Amino acid sequence: MLAEAFLEKWCAWARRSRLKPMQRLGRTLWHHRDGLLRHFFSAISNGILEGINSLVQAAKARARGYRSTKNLITMAYLISGDLDLALPT
Repeated sequence: MLAEAFLEKWCAWARRSRLKPMQRLGRTLWHHRDGLLRHFFSAISNGILEGINSLVQAAKARARGYRSTKNLITMAYLISGDLDLALPT
C-alpha cells in the first residue's frame, strides 16, 4: 500500500535526522503506525465523539459539579442525546 510505504520511508528519514524533535516525531508516528494506517482502510474519525465530549465537559464546568455520578451521567445523556423534550400541545 502506498501510504504504508510513504510512512515507513518518512519515519526512517525523521529518525536519521539530526534534529531531536524530528527524531521524536518519527518514533512517535512509528509507534502509532497501525492506527494511522487504519484510517486509510476505514476512513472513520472520532470527530463526533470529540464533539460530544466537548458538550459534556461544558456541562460539567457550567454546573460546577453534581451531587452524584449518576446525576452527571444522566445530564450527559440529556445533552448529547439530542432528545426532543417538548410537551405535546
